Amino acid sequence: QVQLVESGGGLVQAGGSLRLSCTASGSIFSINAMGWYRRAPGKQRELVAKIISAGTTNYEDSVKGRFTISRDNAKNTVYLQMNSLEPEDTAVYYCNARIRYTGYYWDVNDYWGQGTQVTVSS
Repeated sequence: QVQLVESGGGLVQAGGSLRLSCTASGSIFSINAMGWYRRAPGKQRELVAKIISAGTTNYEDSVKGRFTISRDNAKNTVYLQMNSLEPEDTAVYYCNARIRYTGYYWDVNDYWGQGTQVTVSS
């Protein structure tokens, strides 16, 4: 079994910063990718940023230049540094990890954190 534990959400004024963290634990052979998604009220869940094991990153267009995703492989932890926050960034942010849980390449599952609320006031 694998667990993802998130932290770092909260309330911040527009223009401020927050840093989200997510740590994976449990039956982990390797982590292929980790990322952050968000769901704003009345909207579909969307990818915010993702980082794969080789370090390649990709971002949703509206956060490029403001958010930075990084990863500490030794700690099985992914971070999302969010700067210049805007009210439109208000959402529940979910950590996601694609984890191989045995030595077989086909034994891969997607796991999700419980979500952390980010609220940006204008």
